[in-house]
Amino acid sequence: MAGLSALPRYRGRFAPSPTGPLHFGSLVAAVGSYLDARTQGGEWLVRMEDVDRPRNVPGAAEQILATLEAFGFAWDGPVLWQSQRDAAYGEALDALRQCRLAYPCACSRKEIADSATRPAVDGGLAYPGTCRGGLPTGRTERAWRLRVDATETAFVDRLQGRVTQFLEPDVGDFVLRRADGLFAYQLAVVVDDAAQGITDIVRGADLLDSTPRQIWLQQCLGFPTPRYAHLPVAANAAGEKLSKQTLAPALESGRAAAELIRALRFLGQPAPEELGRARPVDVWAWAREHWQCAAIPRQRSISLVA
Repeated sequence: MAGLSALPRYRGRFAPSPTGPLHFGSLVAAVGSYLDARTQGGEWLVRMEDVDRPRNVPGAAEQILATLEAFGFAWDGPVLWQSQRDAAYGEALDALRQCRLAYPCACSRKEIADSATRPAVDGGLAYPGTCRGGLPTGRTERAWRLRVDATETAFVDRLQGRVTQFLEPDVGDFVLRRADGLFAYQLAVVVDDAAQGITDIVRGADLLDSTPRQIWLQQCLGFPTPRYAHLPVAANAAGEKLSKQTLAPALESGRAAAELIRALRFLGQPAPEELGRARPVDVWAWAREHWQCAAIPRQRSISLVA
């Protein structure tokens, strides 16, 4: 792998997936990561995580960027598009294969469901290791997986505290390249964070359980591990994370100032009522001056009051 250049003191990022327009939950993550970077004199990058091409909605990426601009976000450098980085992901997979850390897997989802003996921490099924010792006779590879072990993987999250996971029982060997030939999110995000020199990742707590996998992969590839802060996720009245699947409404550019204030208050920042009648630039000026990371609620999810 190519050597990494010297990292800046702080470089953060916001990485939406173009599966639909931005909603309030997306805004919370964007506001938290943006202010954490700007109040520490850091850079803030935007990455379009469109590696999962079948899920991408035509025009959604452009709509996301337009919404960010309308809400007053300003990012450093060009937008990075994962759909243009297959060569970098392939290079990383080749490096893992050469070190015998990655192996081919012939298992279908049904076969895994039939043979798995325990659930994974992310709600799926822990891979039982069927192909770890080699492909079964007469079978061909479908996917590529990364070997894990039973030791503890731990890190201290700036908001959620110490997080631990035992990857082998909790997740199992996880996918790096899928059966459809596309690279998996875990590989893409780790390669891109290293390539962009990301030092600090501020994102929703719905991704907290995947962080130990990313740290393990960073270690396997010889990449530095960023600092992490996982923000509480915005949930609906039923406790479901706001998303396209739970019919979260799209952000309206005409309500930018009001929605920014709502996101700030969600994150524990006491934005005054009169800011709601101001311009987004005025909301950002207040937010930069008064931002307090220590005020962010230390919980994984907060349900919105109807």
